[in-house]
Amino acid sequence: MPRVGLSRTDVVAAGAALADEVGFGNLALGALAQRVGVRTPSLYKHIESLADLQHGIAALAMTELDRKVRDAMHGLSGSAALAAFANAFREYVVEHPGRYAATIGAKFRGPDDPLLQSGSRVLDSMAAVLRGYGIDEGEMVHALRTLRCTFHGFATLQSSDGFQWSGDSEDSFAWMIRFLDRGLSEIGSR
Repeated sequence: MPRVGLSRTDVVAAGAALADEVGFGNLALGALAQRVGVRTPSLYKHIESLADLQHGIAALAMTELDRKVRDAMHGLSGSAALAAFANAFREYVVEHPGRYAATIGAKFRGPDDPLLQSGSRVLDSMAAVLRGYGIDEGEMVHALRTLRCTFHGFATLQSSDGFQWSGDSEDSFAWMIRFLDRGLSEIGSR
């Protein structure tokens, strides 16, 4: 019998919090069961498997990321929208490294999958930034991949304490945004 009041949403949220604490790769159903106050077999009343939990965490993370970047970008365009997106993205990854890691390589389960829907909205937000620079639709995929790789790389390095040399990483992040702004302005003006 499932614990009274425990839902799939609760289990996924607890799994996401646990992934942030121990790392996505270290997520285990036994530790999750202990966290939510049930025995491990009871989790199967709410999730099908560890893979199902991981997919649920990925969908939750992408939904949260989508909201965060859209809220940050609201009403902005050009370099302000670029900076807002970049900062919101980085903040999310640094605050939630485990749940963000769940999104990397996660497969979609069909057209109604919340992971696909929210992931598409995040890409739409990035595309809106790029359209503000006049990026041609023929170059959009390349530009989207460039932004994603750049923001992902910086944020994941920062969240794993990968910037241990001298110099302020905040200064580097601001420099990176200015660099991208100049490059996108140049490409968009061609």
